[in-house]
Order: sequence, then structure tokens, then C-alpha cells
Amino acid sequence: MLKKGMGSAPQNIPLRIVSIGGGNGLSTLLRGLKRYARAGEGILDITAVVTVTDDGGSSGRLRRDFDVLPPGDIRNCMVALSEDETLLSRLFQYRFSSGRGLKGHSFGNLFLTAMTHLTGDFNQAVRFSAEVLAVLGHIYPSTAANVVIEATLANGRKVAGESRISRSRSRIEKIEIRPRHPKPLEETLEAIAHADLITLGPGSLFTSVIPNLLVDGIPQAIAASAAMKAYFVNLMSQPGETTNFRASDHVAAIYRHTELPILDVCVVNTHAIRGKVLDRYQANAARPVENDIDHLEQMGLKVIATDLLRISGNRVQEKIRHDSSVIGAIAIELAQKGHKRKSKKK
Repeated sequence: MLKKGMGSAPQNIPLRIVSIGGGNGLSTLLRGLKRYARAGEGILDITAVVTVTDDGGSSGRLRRDFDVLPPGDIRNCMVALSEDETLLSRLFQYRFSSGRGLKGHSFGNLFLTAMTHLTGDFNQAVRFSAEVLAVLGHIYPSTAANVVIEATLANGRKVAGESRISRSRSRIEKIEIRPRHPKPLEETLEAIAHADLITLGPGSLFTSVIPNLLVDGIPQAIAASAAMKAYFVNLMSQPGETTNFRASDHVAAIYRHTELPILDVCVVNTHAIRGKVLDRYQANAARPVENDIDHLEQMGLKVIATDLLRISGNRVQEKIRHDSSVIGAIAIELAQKGHKRKSKKK
């Protein structure tokens, strides 16, 4: 087990970490890694591979109105990795509370949309925008294709679109991506091939993590990579998506969709979640994820179990989150082990 706050910056080792996911979970991990990237030039190379299936809120509106990839998750990752999360980063996160056509949009989403139309390429727009924010790493959409996810539910019904899937309260059996066989960016495959550590999660299993693994070539590249591969298990279940899921059920769902055993390590929380914050989650049918460590180990996985919990927000709107500094430290230690393992194979 690891103690909270463990982990030190790598010493003159150019570690390469590829983090795959979306939503708040990926941003939390990236924020934890950023302080190591700050430690010195060349010490840490971070690549974020981000899902592009969001069709709700500001991202969904821009996607429909301007035929661009959804910018929201990309924007959050850019802010998380920005060298200085002060005025410029706050500007990218600023959300208009009024104004005809503007209400609900964030400035960063509008900026990315405008940059996409100026450059004619979403990935190039992300790269230029990352330069504006002095981002400490690389951020790539998992695919440049305009894709939609479709869920097959336990009751046999099919639901298309991330926002509709998230609202469903029926258990998800399978996720598919439309159109089929979207292509990844070459930069993504190259980063995976050279990584010391590849991380999945934390984040919504079926709408933030698995969609990236449905892009042609990405699971195969992960399986072929000599990197250490780790899954950061969610702290809480999500109604419909992962109701009654244990940690091993999350892993089984990943394997079922990739048809490849692409993980070496599972990182799980040991801190008990209780009190009023838990009551609020349970009122919405969300429960702490059961960490069935024995079953994970039977699946051939190494388990890292430690206190990952951080309660954020004010007393009225407290949220259960991963502690970014802790999961960042764990990722660094795993990357160091991955680097050593790769060195021995040479």
C-alpha cells in the first residue's frame, strides 16, 4: 500500500506517460502529473488522449451548429496541464451565464471552435490553443472522426449519444462507436509505442474510457507497447452505467470491449466514504465501488490500494473526487517501474 503524498519527481529520467480518458477524472490525473513536468525540462513527457463523443451542453451545441469535434473535455485537459492556472486558464473556463446564443457556452469552447475554423483542422487548433495556455504536455483527440457512441442496454434497447446514455438507468451491456472503425492520430499511436506508463481512468467507464478503446488500432497499440498499463478505478458507481459494479467488473468490461488483456495494474481507494456527502450520492443511486482485490489478483493484475479520496466543493455541494496529488504520485512511481522494465528488455 502507498501512503498519501508518496512519490517524488523522477531524477533525470525522461519518463513518458500516456493518459487516456475524458471528463473530470482525466483532468484530475493530469493536474497531479503537472507538478512533475514543472520540476525540470525533459523530466516528464505527458500525452493526454481524450474522448470526443460528448454531445451535451456547450460541446454538443457547438458540435451540431459548427460541425466541429466536441471541445469540452479537450479544454479541461488543456487547463489542467496549463503551466499557470491563473487568469488565462480561468478565462478558458469562463462560462457565459446570459446572452442570446452565448448562455451556457464556455469561452474556451468558443475559442477552440473559432481556431478550428481558422486552421481547418481540430488537432491543429488544439495544438495552437495549447501554446496559448503554455500547456505542459501533448493533447490529442482519440480520433479526428465525428463519432457517436451507441449503447446496448440490459433490456435490449439501444441508445445513441453520450448524454442520452448517461441519463439511462438501465445497465449497459455493450458500447459501440458510429461510424465503425474510426482512425486514431498517428501521434497517439507513436506516444503509446514509446510510453513508460499508459493510464486509463479515472472517469466514466462507458462514456469516457471505453470509447477511446473502440478507435481502430488503439487497444492493439496498448497491448503491443512495453509500457506499464494501469487502470484507476472510480470511487463511486454511476447509475445505469456501472450500477453494482465492483472493481473487477470495470476491468471485465474493458477486456470485453477490447478483446485484449491490456492492463497490468489496478489502483483502488481504501478510504471509507461516509457522511452527508455519501448520503447525497446514494440519494441518486450512486454507491462506493466495491474493491474486490482478490478477484482482481485472480485476473492477473497487481493491485495498488491506498487512500485516494478528496472531498471538494462547499458543504452544500461537496463532491467525491480522486486526490490529484496522490494519483499523480502513483502514476510517476508506475512510470519509473515501466521505464526500468523496458530498459531490462533492451
